[in-house]
Amino acid sequence: MEIKEIVLPSINKFASDYVKGLPQVNDFFHYDVKEVKVYEKRYHDLMERYFNRNELKQTIEAYMNKFGIREEVRNNLDLLAQDDSVVVIGGQQAGLLTGPLYTIHKVISIIKLAEEQSRLLNKPVIPVFWIAGEDHDIDEVNHVYVEQDNSFKKKSFYADHPTKLMISDIAYDHELMEKWLKEVFVSFEETEYTKELFGQVLQFSKQSANYTEFFAFIINELYGRYGLLLIDSADAGFRSMQSSFFEQLILQNREVNAAVSQQQSRIRECGYKNAIAMDENNANLFYYDKKDRVLLEYNSDSNMFNGKNSDIELTAEELLAVAKHSPEKLSNNVVTRPLMQEKMFPVLAFISGPGEIAYWAELQKAFELFEMKMPLIVPRMNLTILEQKIKKDLWDTDMDLYEALVHGAGKAKERYLDSVEDDTLRMLHQRLKSQFERNHELLSQAALMSDKGLSPILKKNAEVISTQIDFIANKIKQSTESRNQLVLNKYTRIDHALRPNGGPQERTTNVYYFLNQYGAGWIDDLMSLPLEANSFHKVIEM
Repeated sequence: MEIKEIVLPSINKFASDYVKGLPQVNDFFHYDVKEVKVYEKRYHDLMERYFNRNELKQTIEAYMNKFGIREEVRNNLDLLAQDDSVVVIGGQQAGLLTGPLYTIHKVISIIKLAEEQSRLLNKPVIPVFWIAGEDHDIDEVNHVYVEQDNSFKKKSFYADHPTKLMISDIAYDHELMEKWLKEVFVSFEETEYTKELFGQVLQFSKQSANYTEFFAFIINELYGRYGLLLIDSADAGFRSMQSSFFEQLILQNREVNAAVSQQQSRIRECGYKNAIAMDENNANLFYYDKKDRVLLEYNSDSNMFNGKNSDIELTAEELLAVAKHSPEKLSNNVVTRPLMQEKMFPVLAFISGPGEIAYWAELQKAFELFEMKMPLIVPRMNLTILEQKIKKDLWDTDMDLYEALVHGAGKAKERYLDSVEDDTLRMLHQRLKSQFERNHELLSQAALMSDKGLSPILKKNAEVISTQIDFIANKIKQSTESRNQLVLNKYTRIDHALRPNGGPQERTTNVYYFLNQYGAGWIDDLMSLPLEANSFHKVIEM
């Protein structure tokens, strides 16, 4: 494997300006990630604060026991309990088979940055992955994309679930899951690794009670040897740790709302759109009763907390009692999750996607409200895996890698077809059509002078003949494509590999495609590369 770093255009303007280090964007964060000593600065700031590291260690250990705790994970759990430890953390929803590749890219980014800073700071820096099991949007996690009929199709696992259950509370039918997994693996090319890989995944699915456990089994198998710690945001033990801060969030919910709104105004004044949909009545917490996850609002007139549809109504005292005695009934939203993470973990750096950078910027004042600073916000790595066979296709078609990554192979394919098309036939088709249109127009004008009632039939006649002329042209084009199909297939393969469904590889392709092609050792080969977080897109050449 080799790394090629290139610059690709960014879709998210705010994230792009953040990566560039523009001052007007840096002002929305507590640390400048480009500052030379910034990691040391953040580390010393964390050492001024108290974290219950022993309870955190015990909570994570209890959660991870089911998935098997490797020696490397055990060592990092012990290091986490030390007073001088910090973490690099990031999270994602628990997609089936880990979901699109960007989840894997985030895991790699977490581990690599933790390793780097542990070496540079000479302190224990632990990689942690936060599984967003408290989310309730099942459609975000219940599918992968598979190659079918010369395109990528969404392969969803369909099952009847209550719509507002947390993902971590959604059990699945194991027989249906086995059927779904078989159908996914059938879409892969069978290799020497397929049987063993499928057997392992099937076993994990049978050992799991829900989506997040299935996800955790796989991530632990792939990255446990690198000491990656896992925690599910919906874990009851973890919720218990959050009890006292839930109380603070309830007591200061108006101040939190005001702080976020104030920051959003500053961001709008700088010409950026807001990422978080705020409402003046937001309480920024969900109430969860194992049936529904209800977003709470605060009603200032009645001094009550209630759901939008009045499906629940609690006084402040009642909600505080829930936080104290039943914290598992409360759940964070996009505003309070980062605050809770900062309260629970000594976070040196948070690994973020482009959208996360934008919404974290809106939380600066909310962090200050609780006398905390935002951690270093480090963009996750953006990777594209370039297989040897696709590299050869690029060479054979003389296609530029940058064009393939940004625009896909469609226009290059059209240029090739234009180059092999018979110019004489194309010219004759155009001449025939223009001559016909001109002569038919003369005929129509003459005919209409004697009988205006002929207009519909003349119009229909022109359409039929024009269609037949185009039919011949299309048949000639199809003949050209057929004779050049081997080359055209190369363009299709390039698109499927580098720009599937018209988007980046990381948003469609699943890690099991590569594991099936190259075996479990592919992960170690990838991790052995000198990958570092920077502004470049990394093309990994196989």
